[in-house]
Amino acid sequence: MPRCPALPWYREGMIARWLIAAALAPLLAAQGSLSNRRAPGFSLPDVDLRQHDLADYRGRIVLLDIMRTQCPHCQTLSRTLERIKAHYGDQVAVLSIVNPPDNLDSVRAYIRENKITTPILFDCGQVAASYMKATPQRPTVNVPHLFVIDANGWIRHDYAYTPENRAIFEGRGLFAVLNRLLAEKPASASK
Repeated sequence: MPRCPALPWYREGMIARWLIAAALAPLLAAQGSLSNRRAPGFSLPDVDLRQHDLADYRGRIVLLDIMRTQCPHCQTLSRTLERIKAHYGDQVAVLSIVNPPDNLDSVRAYIRENKITTPILFDCGQVAASYMKATPQRPTVNVPHLFVIDANGWIRHDYAYTPENRAIFEGRGLFAVLNRLLAEKPASASK
């Protein structure tokens, strides 16, 4: 299946940075995951210009999806997230974030075509960069990327789309992750 495009964070020397990032990818991956840290705060608008502040979701599990509307794996994950929301209701909040070149028109079309009921938020790159720990040395963000944030605001899991993570993006694995988190006592999730 085709990979979704990466989001460039710096225009000058983009190809050189991509080549360097590709060469360093195995080393960077060995440094650790994007989990086990406090989720960076944000307040972003949706298509109706309503602000969504991560702090407003404290006390619930939050699934934060960084996506693009033209990405086929993102569409699969969006369908899964709709099923998650229908199954768990208010126990789990679902938020998706898009960055340019996605815009109001592309997101509205995506919502209509995929029957999305969960908020899709607009970022200029800062929120995605903070979650993905993007730097000038590592300037790209591959999508989709899913962050599972616990009720206390900690990133417990993060998943980039890979064949090994396919069960997460198609739902089977994600339901199991959520069931485990919801079964934990609130005190055991605090850090």
